Amino acid sequence: MARAAKRLVICLDNAGYEASLERRKIYVAIPDARAARFGQIRVIDESGEDYLFPEKNFLRLDLPVAERRAVLRT
Repeated sequence: MARAAKRLVICLDNAGYEASLERRKIYVAIPDARAARFGQIRVIDESGEDYLFPEKNFLRLDLPVAERRAVLRT
């Protein structure tokens, strides 16, 4: 079975999640169809674990392949 592609997102608002998220930082989001139905997004936060956050707090990044790979390597 193929793995779902990770997405890159930028945190626009971390109100209420200051210990978990930094504003203007790029995060990896893991596709979660069930969470999306409830307006949530699954993001790997500062702890290195994935948690659900309000989707409205993030902006999806659509980067060219080379740049996306470079960001994911860091």
